[in-house]
This record gives sequence, C-alpha cells and structure tokens, in this order.
Amino acid sequence: MLKRNKGLVRFVPTICAAVIATMLTTTIGTHQVHADASEFTSNSLGIEARSAILIDADTGQVLYSVNAEKAYPPASMTKLMTEYLVLEEVTAGRLKMTDMVTATKEAASIPPDGSAIYLAEGDKHSVKDLYMAMAVQSANDATIALADHISGTEQSFVEKMNATAKELGLTSAHFTSATGLAETTVISAGDMAKFASVLIKKHPEFLEFASTPSYKFRERDKDPMINLNWMLETNKSIPSLKKYAYTGVDGMKTGYIGAAGYCFTGTAKQGDLRLISVVMDTSSKSSRFIQTAKLFDYGFQNFEKKTVVAPKTVVESAKTVKIKKGKSKEVPIMTATDVTFLVKKGAAPDVQLTKVDVKKEGELVAPIASGTEVGSATYSYKDPETGKAIEKTVKLITSEDVKKASWWRLMFRSLGGFISGLFHGLMDLF
Repeated sequence: MLKRNKGLVRFVPTICAAVIATMLTTTIGTHQVHADASEFTSNSLGIEARSAILIDADTGQVLYSVNAEKAYPPASMTKLMTEYLVLEEVTAGRLKMTDMVTATKEAASIPPDGSAIYLAEGDKHSVKDLYMAMAVQSANDATIALADHISGTEQSFVEKMNATAKELGLTSAHFTSATGLAETTVISAGDMAKFASVLIKKHPEFLEFASTPSYKFRERDKDPMINLNWMLETNKSIPSLKKYAYTGVDGMKTGYIGAAGYCFTGTAKQGDLRLISVVMDTSSKSSRFIQTAKLFDYGFQNFEKKTVVAPKTVVESAKTVKIKKGKSKEVPIMTATDVTFLVKKGAAPDVQLTKVDVKKEGELVAPIASGTEVGSATYSYKDPETGKAIEKTVKLITSEDVKKASWWRLMFRSLGGFISGLFHGLMDLF
C-alpha cells in the first residue's frame, strides 16, 4: 500500500519480519516519551502508567488497580465504543457486514498524520472491510465512514456513544469523537475495563476481528494492514514481535495521542480464566505492552477460580417453597448453577450466604415443572486484599415436578383447613 500525500511517502508496514523490525527500531527510538516516571503512582507491581487496572472478564472482579477511577483521554481505545455500536446495529438487523458504505467528505478529510487507509470521498467499501480497518489498523477515516453511515454525522454518532455509556453505567465516560483523536474525550481505566467486558460478552465475534494479525484492505494494495496489537499470541512466530506476544491474547485496542500517551486495553484467556487489562499514559509504544504483561502475569500466576457452591445445592435456609393447588403443598428447591469466585491460589475463601429471596405462598400455582425459577440466593466473598465484598447471585429452581391436585383432593384439603380453623376458634373461647 503506497500513497503520496502533500509530497510525503507513507508506508503501511508489511508482514515481513525484517520490515517490522525496522519499524520497531525506528518508532520506539524516536518517539518522545510522554509520561514522566515521577508522575506514576507507586505500586507493588511497578506498573509504569498513569492509570491501570486488571479485572476478571467474567465477573468484573478487580484484581489490581492503580489510579483506575480517574478519567483520562483514551485516544484510539475510544474506537471500542464505535466497534460495539456497529455490532449492535448488525445484531439489531439494521446493518449487514456486506452493506456498502460510501466514504463521506468528513471521512476523507481525516488529518494524514493519524492512522488511516486513505479513503477518498465517494469511495465504497463494505462494512466488514471498514470494520477490519478500524480493528486491525485503527484507521480513523474508516471509523468516521462507519459513524456517518450509521448516524448521518459523527456528532450524531457521538451522541449515541454517550447515551450508550450512560445506559451501561460508565459514569466517567464523555465522548466527543468517534475516533479518540479529540483529547476532550475521557474515560477512567476502570470504566474502560468494565466496558471491554460488556463488549466481549455481548459480542464475542468482536475478538475475531481484534485478533486478526493482518488484513489486505484493497486487492490492489501491495501489503496488508498489520495489527497494532503486538501482544497477539499469533505474533510468537514473528522474530521482531515474539518478545511482546503473550499466550492467550486475542484483543483489544491500542491508542495514542499527545494528551493520552500510549494506551492499551488488552484481553487474554488461559484455561477457563479470561482477564482484561487497561493501561493509560505509558511512556512508549512498547511500554504499554510491557506494563500489560506485568498485569497479566500477576493475574494468571496468582489467581484461580474456586467453586464455593456446587450446582444443584440445597440452601439450608430455603429447602422448599410452598405450592398452591398442587399434589404436594411444597416442593424442594436448589441452586440452578454453581457459585464461583476468583481467589488467590491456595486460599480458602470466606463466603457467606447474605440474602435469600423466594416467591411467597400463593405466587406459585401447580402444575410446576422441575427447573422452574422460584427465587435467588446471594453469596458474598470479601477480598482479603482490597477489603471489598464481591457478591454473586444464583437462581433457585424446583428440583422436581409438582402436578396439579384433583378437585377431590383440593376439596378435602379445603374442608380440612376449614375444620381446623373452626376447632382452633372454638378452643380460643375457653
């Protein structure tokens, strides 16, 4: 891919290892360091970033954090929200990956010093190709083209971004662009990690795009786009990148502008454990991956999932629930699934049953099938390091069928209740 713009020759890096090696040496050596080490908050892992966090992707449990609640510019990590909204449109049936998008004047006018695939006004490309350019190359013009296609203008799309952030409870987020080029866009590392978890849970197909190592945008392009995420596990086969490649990494998004420094939201899965990390304002392109590796090492080496309540467990304080008009007046209940917490390896977690809710008498009327949800049980685990209580709620379900009683049985049951009530009423007179 060779383009001329205002007399400058721009190259997209090739997948060739020798060219990538040159790219690494040049960019790492010449970029100005943004964050002063003296500004980093001292922390036990030695994370050199203005803000950082590591969470369990499944539960959102925070495993490590440094200044993670303060909002900073996220640079191109902003595109995670844009990518989410595109997938939302596809899921809703309002957009297809095969739909053709016409590049707007705004998309074609993106400053040439940012990441781009050099769209010209009126160019037509599929949603999939533009999405790939956004996910793999962090192309700003492709991002604007998609935003304009969905909402008419970038500003209208930004309104959708902010409305979505509010719905998801991302209280620190304020978006002012679809790309992250605007330094007025801010979000905390904590909210970015929370959002990343939502994204991959609701749209796991996102990781197929984010983990693509290279992608040729146009057939005529000499070279493919190369994924900016050096930590992808697939990079273990590339000599110049294998020192950054990390087992299980399959996403998510890098970012850089002057106001943000070098940022990275990453995710890795090893065994049954998936972690999400965010580092904001590190000192160089390579440092954002080095700091992320520190977080992943800490998470995978020190934590494990521990099941504290097995599925189909009977809760002592709620063994049964009453049934109306059934052959039986009550039915046994149990947990629908297990209760699992992420704990330090070798630790015996102190878990308490904190709340049980079951449907009241009269709310359940036979017939009732086995597996019917009738309530919930909440368990709490106090993280010994953070002191924070982590709660998990599990459904309570019936463990057997209850058929409806015959009218004969119901009549005698009613009569028996009447006689019993009459007897107790008479006894109260004496």
